[in-house]
Amino acid sequence: QVQLVESGGGLVQAGGSLRLSCVTSRSITSFRATGWYRQAPGKQRELVARITSGSSTNYADSVKGRFTISRDNAKNTMYLQMNSLKPEDTAVYYCKAELPNYYLIITDYWGQGTQVTVSS
Repeated sequence: QVQLVESGGGLVQAGGSLRLSCVTSRSITSFRATGWYRQAPGKQRELVARITSGSSTNYADSVKGRFTISRDNAKNTMYLQMNSLKPEDTAVYYCKAELPNYYLIITDYWGQGTQVTVSS
């Protein structure tokens, strides 16, 4: 069973920064990709940023130029550096890991989420 533990959320003023961390219970290099998603009240969960095992990245248009996803393989940890935060970034942020099995069927694993609140 894979466990993902997020940390780093909190309350910050608009224009501020936060760094989220997600620690995986197995080697982070075993995942096809890992990513950050967020869900604001009354809205659907959406992709924020994703990084593949080959270190390719993609971002939601709303966070490009402000957020950076990265990974430390030695620590089995994924990060999301969030700069120039806006009130509309307020949400619960979740990390997700995509684990392939022997037949390359993907199973998604989710963390418990961490709250990010940006005040205006």
